[in-house]
Amino acid sequence: LEWFYDDYDGDNFSELAKEKSTPSRRQWEWRRDAVAQAIGRVSPSVVAVQEVESRRVLWYLTRSLDREQHQKYQELGIESGDHFTEQDVGFLFRSPVDVLSISQRMQTRQMKASQQFYNLTKHLVGVFQIPVGTPASGLDSNGIDQGNQNVETITVLNLHLRANEEAEPLRRRQTSLAHLWVADAISRGENVIVLGDFNTEETGDRTRPESDLGVACGLHTTSTDDDLVDLTLRVPSAQRSSHLSGKQLDRILVSRSLLADDPGRPDLVFDAIQVRTDLAIRGGQDVPIQHWEHYWEIPEENRDLSDHYPIVATFKIR
Repeated sequence: LEWFYDDYDGDNFSELAKEKSTPSRRQWEWRRDAVAQAIGRVSPSVVAVQEVESRRVLWYLTRSLDREQHQKYQELGIESGDHFTEQDVGFLFRSPVDVLSISQRMQTRQMKASQQFYNLTKHLVGVFQIPVGTPASGLDSNGIDQGNQNVETITVLNLHLRANEEAEPLRRRQTSLAHLWVADAISRGENVIVLGDFNTEETGDRTRPESDLGVACGLHTTSTDDDLVDLTLRVPSAQRSSHLSGKQLDRILVSRSLLADDPGRPDLVFDAIQVRTDLAIRGGQDVPIQHWEHYWEIPEENRDLSDHYPIVATFKIR
């Protein structure tokens, strides 16, 4: 999404957040319902979003999905630490997916003093459970499948990194922190996905190990046990652009456990990935300067929903 803010600016505090609020109720209703329609065309089990004002606007979005698209989603969000933009990240999910927890992670004082890391002010960790087999015979006291053979548990880190080419040194420190949070789980063979707006300048088929994206993938460490695989590289190169600028800013990184089928039990296995420009572009791609400087002057039928384009990854039960 892009500046997914409703028309009420009384709950915004920064001048930028007030400026980016949707100008009117009618225009907010158009934006909300148009995004709901785009989601409804795909009906994903889990949706990860960035650049949202709050959990409340996601709730408004779920109401539109229910009312207009007849699809029932629940929203997840925690207020971010970005007090300049006031942007948050969040999730939507639908049955039969369950959510076990959502959380935000922190740095210790020692980590801050090391200068190796930089705060991820906009991130959210969701732990999801997806049924892949017959129902379990029972649940433990936490409501978790006792057999552990009938569900797949996936940890998803949704993040939004610092923007602009000159901020890559900060992004490397941000992705170093993100990788630290998930490295042990990856090494244990757990299902991990790290996705979102990386604002990376990386392109092509080979990722530089010391780049922001390379660090996010774990390519900067000596071990390959903690590596993530960039699914976006499986999109044909001419179709990888996820942004109006033509850059490949948005990525989905997964642990190898989600690429390999376990023949001994049902599990989730990666199947396909697409950059769905058709879900965001309406009547032809917007002219960049017009989109960014005169967005609400563009006729509704020609107004793109966002300057970022959705990336849809599909996993099958095998």
